[in-house]
Amino acid sequence: MKCTHEQLAKMIDHSLLHPTMTDRELEDGCRLGAKYGVASVCIKPYAVRRAVELLKGTGVLVGCVIGFPHGNSVTEVKRYETAVACRDGAVEIDMVINIGKALSGDWEYVERDISAVCEEAHKRGAKVKIIFENDYLANGGAGLNSDEFKIKLCQVSERAGADWVKTSTGYGFVKGSDGNYGYKGATEHDLRLMRASCSPKVEVKAAGGVRDLAGLLKVRELGATRCGATATAAMLDEFKRRTESAGPDKMNAELGAGGY
Repeated sequence: MKCTHEQLAKMIDHSLLHPTMTDRELEDGCRLGAKYGVASVCIKPYAVRRAVELLKGTGVLVGCVIGFPHGNSVTEVKRYETAVACRDGAVEIDMVINIGKALSGDWEYVERDISAVCEEAHKRGAKVKIIFENDYLANGGAGLNSDEFKIKLCQVSERAGADWVKTSTGYGFVKGSDGNYGYKGATEHDLRLMRASCSPKVEVKAAGGVRDLAGLLKVRELGATRCGATATAAMLDEFKRRTESAGPDKMNAELGAGGY
C-alpha cells in the first residue's frame, strides 16, 4: 500500500499523556506535532487551552482524553469533562469505557456512558474515539470470549455514536504471574477484528505498541486511520530517509510487509 509522508503524518495522534510530563515537555510536544504536520496532539484536559494557542494556524488538531486512563469516572463527570475540553478548544475526544461495567455485562450502562460523551462532543462539533483497553479483555467476560467481547464493544460503541473505536490507552499494564507488568497495546489481530466489526462510518485507531515505521505502515494496511504514537519523529524521519535514498516505490515495497 503506497503512501506519502503527509499521508502517514496525518495518521498520527502525537501522544502527550505520560503521568510525569511537565508543562515544558507538553509544549515541546505540541511544537513537534506542528513541525511534522500530524493529525492531532492527544493531551490531558488541563493542557487543552495552551495546546490550542501553540497549534493555531498549523492544521494540527487538539484531542483530549476523557476518563483517562481507567474509565472509572461517573458518566456525568465524563460528560462535563468533555464539555470543558471542547470549550477550551479540543475537537477530538478519546474516551475510556467503564471497563469493569463492560466485564460485568452491564451493556446498558456502557452504552449510556459512551452515548453521553458522544452527544456532548457532537453538539460542540467534536468527534469521539472510544477506548476499549484490549489488554484487560484477553480473557473476555460476561459469558463472551475475548473476540466476542470486543465485537460486542464495537457494536455498542457504534450504536452509541462513536466516530472511532480505539484499541488501548497505552497504559493498560497487566500483572503477570511473575509479578512483573506487561503490555501489548494494539495487535494485528485486534485491529483486523475491530475493523471487521464496525461499519465503514466508524474508523479504527491503534494505540500502544506501535513504535517504528514498519508498525505504522502495518496499522495503515490493516485499515486503521489513526495511530497514537510517541515515536512520531523517529517514524517519519525514517520514512523520509528511506524515500530519499531508495525512492517511494522501492521503500513502500521494502516496508509493506512490516509489522509488530
